Amino acid sequence: MPKRFIKSLLPHHDTVRNHKHLRIFGSLMHDANLWHLNRHSVSGAFAVGLFMAFIPIPFQMVLAAAAAIFFRVNLPLSVALVWITNPITIPPMFFFAYWVGTLITGDTATLEPFHFSWEWIQNVGVEIWVPLLIGSLFCATVSSILGYSLILWIWRWHAVEKWKARRLRKKTRRSATTP
Repeated sequence: MPKRFIKSLLPHHDTVRNHKHLRIFGSLMHDANLWHLNRHSVSGAFAVGLFMAFIPIPFQMVLAAAAAIFFRVNLPLSVALVWITNPITIPPMFFFAYWVGTLITGDTATLEPFHFSWEWIQNVGVEIWVPLLIGSLFCATVSSILGYSLILWIWRWHAVEKWKARRLRKKTRRSATTP
C-alpha cells in the first residue's frame, strides 16, 4: 500500500492531538503505534473506523479514537473513516441498516413520515430503534471485517507487485551486464 498516498490524506499528528474533542485522551495519544502506517495498523484502523461509522450515535469520532487507542491502530485514519457518515450519507446508510435490522428481527419496515418532535419519538421512534440498532451492529461488523480483509489483501498485493518489479529489474540488470 503506498504509504505516501495515505500520509498525504491524513492530518498531521499535532492537529489530531490538539483536537478539542480528543484532548480527553491526554498522554495516551502519544503512543507511537497510533501514528505508524503499516499493514496491521492501517487495516485495523479501517476496521475501527468502518465499525464506528455505522453506530447511530453522536460523537463517533471520540469512540473511534478510543477504540484506536485500545486496539493500538492508526488513530488519524480511524477517526477520518468515521466521516463516511456525513449529512449526505447518513440517511441512506441508516435506512439500509434499519432495513437489514427488520430482515434480521422479522419486523416489517414502517415508512412513517419523519417529523422531528417529541410525539414522533414516543410513537414511531421506539418502534424503529430496535431494528435500527440491530441492523447497524450487523452492518458495522460486516463492513469492518470486509474493510480489514480488503486492506490486508491490497497491502499484500502491492508488496508482491513491488517484489516482482524488483526481481525483474535485477534480472534485466544481470542480463544487460552479461555478454
